[in-house]
Amino acid sequence: MKPEATTPPAADARPAWMRQQERGSLWLLRLMTRLSLGLGRRATRPLVALIALYFLITARAARQASRSYLSRCLGRPARWSDLYRHVHAFASTIHDRVYLLNDRFALFDLQPIGHEAVDRQHSGEGRGLLLLGAHLGSFEVLRAQARHHGQLQLSVAMYLENARQIHETLAAINPAAAPDIIPLGQLEAILTVHQRLKEGRLVGMLADRASGSDQYLQIPFLGEPAPFPCGPFRLAVMLGQPIYFMTGLYQGGNRYELHFHPLHLDPTLGGDREAQIRALMAQYVAQLERYCRAAPYNWFNFYDFWHSPLPSQS
Repeated sequence: MKPEATTPPAADARPAWMRQQERGSLWLLRLMTRLSLGLGRRATRPLVALIALYFLITARAARQASRSYLSRCLGRPARWSDLYRHVHAFASTIHDRVYLLNDRFALFDLQPIGHEAVDRQHSGEGRGLLLLGAHLGSFEVLRAQARHHGQLQLSVAMYLENARQIHETLAAINPAAAPDIIPLGQLEAILTVHQRLKEGRLVGMLADRASGSDQYLQIPFLGEPAPFPCGPFRLAVMLGQPIYFMTGLYQGGNRYELHFHPLHLDPTLGGDREAQIRALMAQYVAQLERYCRAAPYNWFNFYDFWHSPLPSQS
């Protein structure tokens, strides 16, 4: 059955995830950052476990969203231990960003998988590549790989508003490691993305959430249709550059796997842009579901992804 575009009415023009208030205080984030860098990763991991437990106990809406997602993904009712493991994985990736941004790569076992085609197209052909990720695992490991291998130039198109405290605190750790960020939600973002790709850069974008009012497609995901924003895929089709699904899966301890999977425009669809968008979205969601099932505690959308009211189009 062909997915249908939906734009349910909503009073607030922002997506549900942007209407959530950022949790935590700036002084606590800065304190945890200082402790992490001063005492080291091993010594501060127990603090991460306590923070995860506190978040799980106090964040009722996030806890309910975690239970809903995990029950779908695991195929059974999620237990309390599952919810804690989910939140702890999220807290661990935030904690590890402190060290990755500070170029302490030796602390981690980063395993790239499926990167050969990316290397061939980017290095050999000199083409810009569009990397479509999700709030799945850690995007920071991709940025770490790019810095560790100086020949890779990475720009990140992202929306900063709902986690500004975290981004500002982490950016202060190592200003030299600050990525080339293309702020989404601004009119010039599309032109900037196009320019970076023309320069032969990698451009990464998380495509499972919208950064503002958008058209959505209801696509089957973990057993039930869920709304996915069309904007990132409309941009991908319009630009016509090679596209990859990418994710940095946290595997526990200090281990991450960086996966790349090619997504293709369908030559049989020709210039039918809307059909190309739908086909590309179906490929993306299929890969997202695949990796969610393979590493279920890595998906960090702590809101009702399936049933939250969507913003109206402007």
